[in-house]
Amino acid sequence: MNKASLLSISLMSFFSSFSQVGSTAYSIMLKTLLSNSVKQISVEEASNKEFYFLDARAENEYQVSHIRGATWVGYEEFNLEKVSKQNKTDPIVIYCSVGYRSEKIGEKLIEAGFTNVSNLYGGIFEWVNHGNTIVNKKGEKTPNIHAYSKTWGIWLTKGVKVY
Repeated sequence: MNKASLLSISLMSFFSSFSQVGSTAYSIMLKTLLSNSVKQISVEEASNKEFYFLDARAENEYQVSHIRGATWVGYEEFNLEKVSKQNKTDPIVIYCSVGYRSEKIGEKLIEAGFTNVSNLYGGIFEWVNHGNTIVNKKGEKTPNIHAYSKTWGIWLTKGVKVY
C-alpha cells in the first residue's frame, strides 16, 4: 500500500464522523489530500462556462455516471494519446471522485504543454452535491453516482450511491 493510500485511509477514518459535505472536516480532507499543483475550479464556475471535461476515474465509475459531455481518460489507464486531438490552449476541467486522481492527471497535462487546465474542486461528488446533472453510459440523466467505495461515499449527500 502506498503512502497516499495510507494517508487517505487514515483521513477517512478520522473524518468519517464529520461527513457532512461543506463541513470543516470535508474542507480539511480536501486540503490535506490535494497539493494544489493544478489550479482548482469551483463547481459553480465550472457549471457556468464552456469547458472540455475529462473524467479521470476508472472506466466502470464513468459508465455508471459522469458529467454530460465528459471524455473518459482514466487514471491508471491514462496516456497522452487520449487527449492528442485536444488543443493545448482549450479550457479543460478534469475531475475524479474528490480531486486527487484528477490532480495527478492534470499535472501530466500541464507537463505536456496544456496551458488551461483546472481541477474540479471536490470532484464529481461536489458536482452532484450541488445538484448538477450527471448522465449514464447512454447519455441519459441518472440519479446514480459511483461512490468509489463505502469509505469515500460518506462525502456524497445526494444521488443514489453505486459501488
